Amino acid sequence: MGSNAELGKPHAICIPFPAQGHVNPMMKFAKLLHLKGFHISFVNTHFNHKRLLRSQGPSSLDGLPDFRFYSIPDGLPPSDADATQSIPDLFHSIPKHCVEPFCELITRLNGASDVPRVSCIVSDGAMTFTLKAAEKFGLPEVFFWTTSACGLLGYLRCRDLMQKGYTPLKDMSYVTNGYLETILDWIPGMNNIRLRDFPSFIRTTDINDILLNYLVTEAEALTRGSVVVLNTFDALEKDTVNLLTASMPRIFTVGPLNLMQQHVQDERVKQLGSSLWKEDVTCIHWLDTKDPGSVVFVNYGSITVLTKEQLIEFAWGLANSKKDFLWITRPDIVCGNEAVMPPEFLVETKGRGLIISWCPQEQVLKHPAIGVFLTHCGWNSTLESISSGVPLLCWPFFAEQQTNCRYSCVEWGIGMEIDTNVKREKVEAQVREMIEGEKGKLMKAKALELRRKAEEGVTIDGLSYLNFDKFITDVLSKI
Repeated sequence: MGSNAELGKPHAICIPFPAQGHVNPMMKFAKLLHLKGFHISFVNTHFNHKRLLRSQGPSSLDGLPDFRFYSIPDGLPPSDADATQSIPDLFHSIPKHCVEPFCELITRLNGASDVPRVSCIVSDGAMTFTLKAAEKFGLPEVFFWTTSACGLLGYLRCRDLMQKGYTPLKDMSYVTNGYLETILDWIPGMNNIRLRDFPSFIRTTDINDILLNYLVTEAEALTRGSVVVLNTFDALEKDTVNLLTASMPRIFTVGPLNLMQQHVQDERVKQLGSSLWKEDVTCIHWLDTKDPGSVVFVNYGSITVLTKEQLIEFAWGLANSKKDFLWITRPDIVCGNEAVMPPEFLVETKGRGLIISWCPQEQVLKHPAIGVFLTHCGWNSTLESISSGVPLLCWPFFAEQQTNCRYSCVEWGIGMEIDTNVKREKVEAQVREMIEGEKGKLMKAKALELRRKAEEGVTIDGLSYLNFDKFITDVLSKI
């Protein structure tokens, strides 16, 4: 039987979309809720629950009396793959197969003698099937949107693009024939944005495309929640947040969540990990041997896949730049193949290049040796880079990464875009510019200024922290 004090706590059931870039920030947010006195039930899919046990260790999900882990099926065939599942398959399956087991879990938790009754649902913004559970149990629904505010705005404008005939495309040649360079001057808050800067899901010829329709529908469903939480900060995206506020319930900007973690002091909670791959920490010792600002950090995130040709062009661009680099290459980074580097590339870069399969990214980005981050522009990676004052070389792949790239390079002035059609000469030139050129120095200065503003925002008197306090009050008032 739980103690009376424990049973009197508010109880948040937190459920991320089952991909690394969603599990990480939800875990950070759950830790902050725990800090404020919430009992936490963290819900992964069976597939990711097993991956976490493999990467973090067999006792890693034992949890704490007031921070517990559960899992539900995702409706897909069982698999032991150490890779992110097919996103279209997840989009098809989750709305059909997750509602019932999620409701059954809430019923089970409400009937348990050692936990408080569930008092609110904190759901990933891409898991809006949880609204059915919120309505069934009469619970307030908090939507935690794990992308940027500008990315969310992009998704919300996709309906307009469909209605005006910009998407779906007439045929796939429109991806490469210059059509995506079309500038749109009629979208509030996205001045002179190009079609190519919108989430990649508009690049389809099918009006019923699951990727396009799922995210548009999920973004529009946010209006049905009690509140929306964004992992961003006002000094970075205030104008965009103001635009979103006009059509949303209350919005709270509480980021960067990686910096907000400084307030979590409970060592047991700090130790709760969320990396789905086993992290190789030897790279930190390697970075210790390098000069400040001298290393190119290359990581394409958890979903991006390259062709063998793209991998080789990146490899020789890095080699020919003569700069030191730390390159993360997941086992599934090359589509349909294992990532095998050319032997002559390994000879050429011996001593100045380190290639590993996964790393503690936040720790790497904070290291003084890192000079630039070659990234896919996922939102967690972008925020972590900003939080560390590291400028970006942007090669967006998927979803709203294109939008994050546009804002990083054009609006915030902290990045330079690498062409989708990767060429080694261009990669070499851009790496050199970012490490030693004048443009690189200017972008570094802007990144450092944004880091300062991000750090100010997460102090006890900072706007992100105050927003988080207001959010807690707002949610508790609805319980």
